[in-house]
Amino acid sequence: MKVLKFGGTSVAGTSQIKQVGDILSDYYRKEVSFTVIVSALGGMTDLLFEMSRLASVGDGDYRLLYKEFCERHKKVTSDLLTGEYRVEALSAWEESFELLKNLLYGIFLLKEATPRTLDLVVSFGERSAAFLIATYLKQEGLPATFLDARYCIITDNNFGGARVNFERTNEALASYFATHEGIQVITGFLGATVDGLTTTLGRGGSDYTASIVAAALDADEIEIWTDVNGVLTADPGKVKRAFTIPFLTYGEAMEMSHFGAKVIYPPTLHPAMAKGIPLRIRNTFDRTFEGSLVTEYVEPSPMPVKGISSIHEVALITLQGSGMIGIPGTANRLFESLARVGCNVILITQGSSEHSITFAVKREEGIAAKNAVADSFALELEKGLIEPVRLENDLSVVAVIGEEMRYRPGIAGQLFSALGKNGINVMAIAQGSSELNISVVVAEEDEGKALNVLHDAFFLSDIKEVHLFMIGVGLIGQTLIKQMKEQAPFLRDRQGLAFKLIGLANSRRMTFSKEGIPFDTWQHTLDNTEAEKMDIDRFVEYMHSINLPSSVFIDCTASAEVAGYYEEILHENIAIVTPNKIATSSSLDRYRRLKFLSYRRNVPFLYETNVGAGLPILTTIKDLMDSGDRFIKVEGVLSGSLSYIFNTYKPGMKFSEVVKDARDRGYTEPDPREDLSGNDVRRKLIILGREIGLPLEEMEVEVASLLPPNCINATDVASFFDELEKENSHFDKMLEQSLIDGAVLRFIGKLEEGKARISLEAVKPDSPFYSLSGSDNMVVFKTERYKDRPLVVRGPGAGADVTAAGVFAELIKVGNN
Repeated sequence: MKVLKFGGTSVAGTSQIKQVGDILSDYYRKEVSFTVIVSALGGMTDLLFEMSRLASVGDGDYRLLYKEFCERHKKVTSDLLTGEYRVEALSAWEESFELLKNLLYGIFLLKEATPRTLDLVVSFGERSAAFLIATYLKQEGLPATFLDARYCIITDNNFGGARVNFERTNEALASYFATHEGIQVITGFLGATVDGLTTTLGRGGSDYTASIVAAALDADEIEIWTDVNGVLTADPGKVKRAFTIPFLTYGEAMEMSHFGAKVIYPPTLHPAMAKGIPLRIRNTFDRTFEGSLVTEYVEPSPMPVKGISSIHEVALITLQGSGMIGIPGTANRLFESLARVGCNVILITQGSSEHSITFAVKREEGIAAKNAVADSFALELEKGLIEPVRLENDLSVVAVIGEEMRYRPGIAGQLFSALGKNGINVMAIAQGSSELNISVVVAEEDEGKALNVLHDAFFLSDIKEVHLFMIGVGLIGQTLIKQMKEQAPFLRDRQGLAFKLIGLANSRRMTFSKEGIPFDTWQHTLDNTEAEKMDIDRFVEYMHSINLPSSVFIDCTASAEVAGYYEEILHENIAIVTPNKIATSSSLDRYRRLKFLSYRRNVPFLYETNVGAGLPILTTIKDLMDSGDRFIKVEGVLSGSLSYIFNTYKPGMKFSEVVKDARDRGYTEPDPREDLSGNDVRRKLIILGREIGLPLEEMEVEVASLLPPNCINATDVASFFDELEKENSHFDKMLEQSLIDGAVLRFIGKLEEGKARISLEAVKPDSPFYSLSGSDNMVVFKTERYKDRPLVVRGPGAGADVTAAGVFAELIKVGNN
């Protein structure tokens, strides 16, 4: 025999009950013997509780809810039943609903609803549903009989959460089934005392009813039919990529149910475990799916973790002090004090030093628990042997569960590494010797993030989602989006990375999408009237509040305002990838703060493109320094813009026209003076110097400007070009002299003996810079190891393509971190 239980969502209304009827008819045609347990129609239990509450405080609006209850059942009856079956049900409702009406009126008059009275009121939900469904099955030709569980399930008088007398219950069920044939449709959730008083088994008790009946009848299997495809690896409301666990042990299912897996009511498992009855969780609305099977033994799985669950609204209480060390009975006193006030401990952890005990309780029990512990240890507190009891609120417990974990080294390391990389602080840890469960306490605001991070780490390590927040969609930004779109299939298939653009902004507007802004329609999305006005405060606040794992902020602007938010962003453990040089070339103190914050928070702050676009200049420096090399001299052509200008500038050309061409190609900044004045190279040289360990400030870099004062002081870009045209002869003379000397012009930055200098030089063929072409950059490193033959890094140093590619490479690095 099978025992089939259908929850409230499975019997919410007419169409759902018909689906249940189809399932049962299919079993009946296949000659499968079964018994049915049903919950109240969806939402009716909550409605009954609420009308009781209103009546108990003298609020006459309870009558409106009572009317809603009656009309709901009458409507489903009229839609579902015909002929004599409808007449039978409607007649039954008249008597039943009159009893409920009188009961509620009594509560209203007395202004009191005792637990005993509440149990009787809410019993009308299951009793009405079971009767209705039994009648519908009879109409459909199935030999169904309504069975009120109060006649068979015997409990104590602990109303609201009664304990079952299994000996008497098993006898009553065995006796009833021995004398009654056909399909029994039984009320879930309900029982009765030996005196016949109605009791309930606790919220979720219909599952428990199914297990009680199955154990009493030695059933072959229990099927819990609900609205999800079995037990999932995590709460699908918090982890979108959660999926069904096909097989679980009783122990795993018990842990999952304790930590919030709502598809299984915890007490359900005890009777099933005692008799070794398999329990299957199935979806009423997807009958072809096999769901999850819970048994005593499961074949070993390649995935040691079965599921990740959580409990929110948790408080953490710590008792600590030197007066606890080596004192027997401390833990006993602690837990006795909690038992006296009815506090249930969710998690406990104690250091081997015996200096402290930390435990978690539900948030609403936190103050009572703290006071109880303080009262119990009042003498030690008075003498200063124990510190004041500490209470921390707004926490969650996240648990990683799986029996195979005990056989796999490194699970805990993987867990803490995943949390640490995403800036999730662990406040307490608990793990039993069985290694079935590793639990950690985190801030409640980090609960969803922690669940997603761990789910990706243990179940979806082949595909890692990286969430991007990008400001700046000029040439570099647009090119970066295009590159990410083109490379998306390759990155997913070959590197297991999926980039999702969650936030996007330009100087005027910004837009967000938790599901991701498509790479091919981003322009339309940003231009859409629903996009918000750009507000950098709001943008950064959104990044923080959405709290997604593996988040990266991309700054493709040259804005000092945007760069001013870097510290705040790093503090929230959001990685930064940027070609914006302002932050790293500003004050030395700020540079050091950003570097320290990145190190301390273990969050990437990557800016390779600050110096050489897509060239691995900073990476080369880091590798040399990490391996113990020492820098003697660094010099380089650090501006692809100026490299292009002087490589292009030939006799017969106007210098001003070459600069305009470079700007039109996107090689220079929008205002070319940023390049020609040496400011851009100065920033790059400052960054280079700091990376090799020199404490450089902007004023310490000597710059021999290329431009005459009238060009530098022009009021705008158009005026600048007017002034530059007047100076063409000045540049012609420099070019002519270099050609006479057999040299070429190069704008070179140098770091040597702690000093930094930038100037335009005429270099001859014996210089490594002589052969540069196009927009190439070149950096020459002279170190202790590369003293005789310096190390050279060369390649394109300007242009949206190479800069975007450099940013893209660092995004991939973050994703693979």
